[in-house]
Amino acid sequence: MQPLTLTIRSLGAALCGMLLLLSATARADDIKAGDLVISQAWSRATPGGAKVGGGYLTIENKGSAPDRLVAVSGDIAGKIEIHEMAVTNGVMTMRPLEQGLAIEPGKTVTLAPGGYHLMMMELKNPLKQGDKLPLTLEFEKAGKVAVTLDVQAVGAKGPGGEGGSMMNMKKMPDHPGMKM
Repeated sequence: MQPLTLTIRSLGAALCGMLLLLSATARADDIKAGDLVISQAWSRATPGGAKVGGGYLTIENKGSAPDRLVAVSGDIAGKIEIHEMAVTNGVMTMRPLEQGLAIEPGKTVTLAPGGYHLMMMELKNPLKQGDKLPLTLEFEKAGKVAVTLDVQAVGAKGPGGEGGSMMNMKKMPDHPGMKM
């Protein structure tokens, strides 16, 4: 029995080591540009006839100097702006960030529904779930960076369609003995 115990322990240690290694590395779809790491680029499908859509992503600055997202371009829309949405005294406002969006050193900025976002105006076609939207982000220091937004369902809360969590488990088949 002793050799089997050592084998299982060794396997467990190797598995733990692999998990640590994987958690420390960047995801395969992360984009590196200078000191910036851009990830989780996505959008929502738009209803027919809509002329605007939002784009969302995460930007992490791993460097020691600030950078700034100053422009966005893409063939999907006549114009794309960097916007901020906020609620003040119960009133929602949305405004373009004329000076761009600062990405401070050591910080992560998330563009998400209800906050900072990319506002795609004058859409040339409706955004459909499953579409891939190529855009070019332009940073003050990191320069131009190509990204692709993955279009999720109308009303999606995040990349992956269901917000990337396991909260919606109604679609999963029943498993005997598993309590939820």
